[in-house]
Amino acid sequence: MRLFLLLSFSGFMLLEAYRFTDETDKQALLQFKSQVSEDKQKLLSSWNNVVPLCNWTGVTCGHKHKRVTLLNLGGLQLGGMISPSIGNLSFLKSLNLENNSFGGTIPQEVGNLFRLEHLFMGINFLKGGIPATLVNCSRLSILDLFSNSLGQGVPSELGSLTKLVALHLARNNFKGKLPVSLGNLTSLIQLSFAENSLEGGIPDDMARLTQMVTLDLSLNSFSGVFPPAVYNMSSLESLYMFHNRFSGILKPDFGNLLPKLHDLYIGSNSIAGVIPTTLANISTLQMLSMPYNSLTGNIPPSFGKVQKLRVLSLYSNSLGGHDSLGALEFISALTNCTQLHTLNVANNTLWGDLPTSIANLSMNLIELNLDSNFISGSIPHDIGNLKSLQTFWLGRNLLTGPLPTSLGKLSELVVLYLLSNRISGEIPSSIGNITRLEKLYLSSNSFEGTIPPSLGKCSHLLHLVIEDNKFSGTIPREVMQISTLVLLTMSNNLLTGSLPNDVGRLEQLGTLALVHNKLSGKLPEALGKCLSMERLYLRGNSFDGTIPDISGLMGVKEVDFSNNNLSGSIPGYLVKFKSLEYVNLSYNNFEGKVPTEGKFKNATIVLVSGNKNLCGGVLELKLKPCFSQATAKGTKHSSLKKKVVIGVSVSMSFLLLLFIASVSLYWFKNRKKNKTNEETPSTTLGAFHEMISYGDLRNATDGFSSSNLIGSGSFGTVFKALFPAENKVVAVKVLNLHRRGAMKSFRAECESLKDIRHRNLVKLLTACSSIDFQGNEFRALIYEFMPNGSLDMWLHPEEVEEIHRPSRTLTLFERLNISIDVACVLEYLHVHCHEAVAHCDLKPSNVLLDDDLTAHVSDFGLARILLKFDQDYFLNQLSSGGVRGTIGYAAPEYGMGGQISIHGDVYSFGILLLEMFSGKRPTNELFGGNFTLHNYIKYALPERVLEVADEIILHNGLRIGFPVAECLKMVLEVGLKCCEESPMNRLAMSEAVKELISVRERFFKARRGARH
Repeated sequence: MRLFLLLSFSGFMLLEAYRFTDETDKQALLQFKSQVSEDKQKLLSSWNNVVPLCNWTGVTCGHKHKRVTLLNLGGLQLGGMISPSIGNLSFLKSLNLENNSFGGTIPQEVGNLFRLEHLFMGINFLKGGIPATLVNCSRLSILDLFSNSLGQGVPSELGSLTKLVALHLARNNFKGKLPVSLGNLTSLIQLSFAENSLEGGIPDDMARLTQMVTLDLSLNSFSGVFPPAVYNMSSLESLYMFHNRFSGILKPDFGNLLPKLHDLYIGSNSIAGVIPTTLANISTLQMLSMPYNSLTGNIPPSFGKVQKLRVLSLYSNSLGGHDSLGALEFISALTNCTQLHTLNVANNTLWGDLPTSIANLSMNLIELNLDSNFISGSIPHDIGNLKSLQTFWLGRNLLTGPLPTSLGKLSELVVLYLLSNRISGEIPSSIGNITRLEKLYLSSNSFEGTIPPSLGKCSHLLHLVIEDNKFSGTIPREVMQISTLVLLTMSNNLLTGSLPNDVGRLEQLGTLALVHNKLSGKLPEALGKCLSMERLYLRGNSFDGTIPDISGLMGVKEVDFSNNNLSGSIPGYLVKFKSLEYVNLSYNNFEGKVPTEGKFKNATIVLVSGNKNLCGGVLELKLKPCFSQATAKGTKHSSLKKKVVIGVSVSMSFLLLLFIASVSLYWFKNRKKNKTNEETPSTTLGAFHEMISYGDLRNATDGFSSSNLIGSGSFGTVFKALFPAENKVVAVKVLNLHRRGAMKSFRAECESLKDIRHRNLVKLLTACSSIDFQGNEFRALIYEFMPNGSLDMWLHPEEVEEIHRPSRTLTLFERLNISIDVACVLEYLHVHCHEAVAHCDLKPSNVLLDDDLTAHVSDFGLARILLKFDQDYFLNQLSSGGVRGTIGYAAPEYGMGGQISIHGDVYSFGILLLEMFSGKRPTNELFGGNFTLHNYIKYALPERVLEVADEIILHNGLRIGFPVAECLKMVLEVGLKCCEESPMNRLAMSEAVKELISVRERFFKARRGARH
């Protein structure tokens, strides 16, 4: 029946086509024009009743019948809708509407064009799927709908278009699985489904597509083992399957099955096993890219036989290993590949000495990246032979020895990245010959000697990062004359002398870091000319004098002048810096009044301790008050003033004694009254103003009713409490004193919170230490109430009872704000408290949210005050055999008996970040053994970030792509750096705060730009 209907329809279309005339075509096109947006119709001005139809823009007619056979409007940037009248062009063989701005749907009437052979509608804004009527265009050989928003699934009817040679459906947000019917398209040469949301395996029926030359399945969610059907496509020249979920191992005879391959891109999957040596049998192979997989074993030296090889990209696998012999032999073999221009094997486990043969690689080599391995030895003297090299990455290895002078021969070099090795000696002056150099990273090595003035010849330098070495001598003026510099960090060296006045020539400089050197003298006035400055770090030197006029640095975000010998008053213009996020003036000789306007209202970002002559400021700074000194007017006035002062002092003393007596009497009466009731309420927290009894708490919680139960933790239960007289709702944490460590938890929390204040800490209002009505000891802590509950219930609403479940989900921007809130309070605890405080149990259930979803960190039951002078005492007082923390969030060193430190909090914060943006707990059943949440995220970045992101984030109305993907990548990278296994490798909380705030700013600017 379907065949009969199809034949009948085709016959009808044939009759209709011969009934139509060129006037029909003309009217169809005029109708098409009417649907084009008005501002673009002028591009079709020749489409009128005066100009002959066959002379219209983009129109080609047949020689005999003068009917329209080809309509080519590609690239005219036309907008509007595609008119259904297009279906009346019954002689049309080729329709090209690509690279325009058409919206709406593809008209069903396109199915009337039974003569159509070529259909190009790529790069538009079409939606609504592929019309089913397209199956009637049985002569179609090319169907190109690339880069639209068609959505829906790939229709199985496409399998009926058996004459198709090229099918391009990339970037259309198609979902679902590929239809089995695609196996019928045996004439296909090109097939692209890239950048969609397709899933499942590749149908085995596609093994019939033996004519295939180009197959692109990249950037989807295809899964299963490497598709067996692909091995049957022996004509394949280009295979793109990167960024999917393919797994398994590659067949050992891979290279024999696909002998014509030019390009093989299968990175960002989960392919394991060794690299098949038969790949070297593909003599045509030019591009081999397999990064971000789980490949093991050695890189086959046989790749040296592939004469045409141009790209070998195998980074971020597990290739090599400390027990692998000859892991670097492939480098010597590749010297035969004279066309090689990219070699990237970074982020593997390659061991061994760097072979001298690396200097004999192709003269065409542009990129050489061996970063983040375990490569030892030294950089060969002849490395200068690689004269075409533009990027050279050898950072994070075990290299020793000096830098060879032949580096200066790499005149095309743009990036030199050698940080975190053990390279010693001086920087050769020949480095000044690399005049195109833009980024030089030599930090965290053992360099010594002076900084060569020849660096000044590198006039395109953007980043100069040489911190954490042993450089001595002065800062060369020539370096300060590189006007292109954006980032200059020389911290943690032995530099002496002053900061050159030429610093004012660095008008593009965004960051200047000279922390912990031996610099001295006055800061130059020219510093105020660095108008692009955002971060200025001069901590830990011997600069003296006053702060120069830097009022022009209106975009500065962070300023650190601490631990110097600076003097004078705090410049008033600092309060006008609207971008200021952090200013540290501690441990200098500043004097006078601390401002209270602008950013100086926020004590969490302003540090001024260690300046004994400062006064005033906001209360949180705890500085002495400023007394204005009246002008003396003779001894009579002076004497009078003394009398007044004495009188006031006596009066104040009397009032203070009276106040103390009154308080003592009140306390004594209360004590007697409470004793009668068999209660003894008290507080260990002298700073708290209320005294609450057991009876009060019992009444306020309706007898500690389960209806007021908020949650429970390691040492107690939390209830919601209402005090009607004050009309105040609070949260009451009742300690379970039968639980070992509960009393110590109570003391720890009191001790931790009594002297610290931060807007992102849950405020502890008071405490109750009493006896209940049965004569048992009773301990409770009373906090401000957080109406939006814990972060945990927002991240995992499916685990929450419906009555307590949030009514909506957290957006990406809200999660980012919450993470910054938590980071800020940890930075405060670690850095800005009088003594460092470690929370020791950071997790989502201990992060509470107020009315506007501002985060507040709670539950300091395991907190440690890390007193330098008596740490052991406090550990003994507050610990019961070491920190327990919470499984999944506790730092690994704690599980091995490691000492308590702020680094443990950083680890917990990193896990918290990963959980917030992936939606997966660290204890998820997915993880086990060595496969952790950390590894799960690490292996996915950067290409597969959207795969590991919490789907709730991606379905809250934000467009997938930048800034969402970019934002997620940057945030997760912060999380990974925070939860490194080694405590010393973890990011400091102050750095985490900076990076997260930077992400938020970029995200906000991108969204704001998109709205405009």
